Amino acid sequence: MTNDSYLLPSGLPRIESMQMRDIVKRFPGVLANDHVNFDVNAGEIHALLGENGAGKSTLMKVLYGLYQPEEGEILLNGQVADIQSPTDAIDDGIGMIHQHFMLVDNLTVAQNVALGLKSSKGKGFVLDLDVVTARIEELADKYGLYVDPDVIINRLSVGERQRVEIIKALYRGAALLILDEPTAVLTPQEVDEIFKIFRNMAAEGHALIFISHKLDEIFALTDRVTVLRDGRVVGDVLTADVTKNELANMMVGREVLMERRREPMPVGEVRLKLEDVNAVNDREQPILRHVSFAVRSGEILGVAGVSGNGQRALAEVIAGLQPVSAGRVEMDGRDVTNLSPSDMFEAGLSYIPEERMHDGVIKNFNVAENLVLQDHQFPPYSKGIFLNFGTIDSHADEMIREFDIKTPSKDTAVKNLSGGNIQKLILARELDRQPRFLIAAQPTRGVDIGATEYIHAQLLKQRAEGLATLLISEDLDEVMAMSDRIMVLFGGEIMGIVNSDEVTVEQLGLMMAGEKAEEVFAA
Repeated sequence: MTNDSYLLPSGLPRIESMQMRDIVKRFPGVLANDHVNFDVNAGEIHALLGENGAGKSTLMKVLYGLYQPEEGEILLNGQVADIQSPTDAIDDGIGMIHQHFMLVDNLTVAQNVALGLKSSKGKGFVLDLDVVTARIEELADKYGLYVDPDVIINRLSVGERQRVEIIKALYRGAALLILDEPTAVLTPQEVDEIFKIFRNMAAEGHALIFISHKLDEIFALTDRVTVLRDGRVVGDVLTADVTKNELANMMVGREVLMERRREPMPVGEVRLKLEDVNAVNDREQPILRHVSFAVRSGEILGVAGVSGNGQRALAEVIAGLQPVSAGRVEMDGRDVTNLSPSDMFEAGLSYIPEERMHDGVIKNFNVAENLVLQDHQFPPYSKGIFLNFGTIDSHADEMIREFDIKTPSKDTAVKNLSGGNIQKLILARELDRQPRFLIAAQPTRGVDIGATEYIHAQLLKQRAEGLATLLISEDLDEVMAMSDRIMVLFGGEIMGIVNSDEVTVEQLGLMMAGEKAEEVFAA
């Protein structure tokens, strides 16, 4: 292809078409991709949608050379491509933007882009950074990806780091880009900016594959949607010709209630109160600054913010896992500052932790054992030093049934359950304690639509029964739908606490970027 009309702004050839034909990929006991057909064309943004375990990641890893299929073939511009590794994929013009950035924080933008590149002057991996910088500036200008090549990565915002990842892929000649949950850690304003860049890239002739679980984003950005379920394609439709509910139903194979109605209801007494709470990390750096708020019975207080702005520290301070350096924490009017986790649980706290596999379960223990963690030493689950296994087993049967935990058996090791069912197990255990206050940290992260629907229903049911809940989530749609009020954290400091029915996504985004609520609402 030498005609200029076939060249991208990067000066490299377009991939006019990519086709995956009858892809089959097996793992022990699992048919991950079952004769999957998928394609994307130059100038198109094609969404790949499906629940966890549907086969999306496997299919893209086949395209990127991380996996080899047992059957099927990949065609680029009508020719069979032999992609045995990511190096082959990159050489063929395929790039991948990962959900978690692959950047070295203490290196510059130019140094990060140069990592792994070979010199064109026969000097192995020794590159002329001036040449790299010039090329970065050229790509940034042509694609609107403005970033300083000489700045250290840890000084960049999350949105700017995303641009660096895209520049890295373009520098290596990407004509087709796989975008794996690219908005997961961005503010709404940063999402708008990155979508403009993606649209411009498509308009210039790039082919884009967009993987996301956020249906609103799929409708805002994409031209076409392919839906996978249980390793098979169950739908390939134009985005304009389908509704959100239809896509959700395709994903799970049944009717899904997309938005639960949060009925207005009166709140009761203050259950949790923080007064001027400060906390520092192990390097004595502030992670919470002068945090003050209260949560009442029958209320869900949502906590919004870009990842790493104090959300985890807040949850751990309340749960007794992180010491308070100054200030006061109260539950039901009682000073519980710096109590141990076990004392906090006895005071009526339940906690759904952010890292469910690390902090929420013991993965080699079975379902029944995990359902009584922290309660196993108390009656009726024990008598003296002996466990009452009959009671533990009958309790597990009840919880599995009541919370619809999909497991082969109560004796199955938790590590063998899906993410959604592990989260249901944790939810069942924490709510079974009949807590007075619940911390739900990222309760639906990485779980499918069906499990999300169930978890939301349970949280709203508990709200109606008077439970006070702190809902910490990076999913703004979830925070706005579930919360009575929303608190925004930035740099460990509260930017504002607002009624969820009186704030827009854009206003929350400004607060997530560091503007105080009074400044946002005065504008």
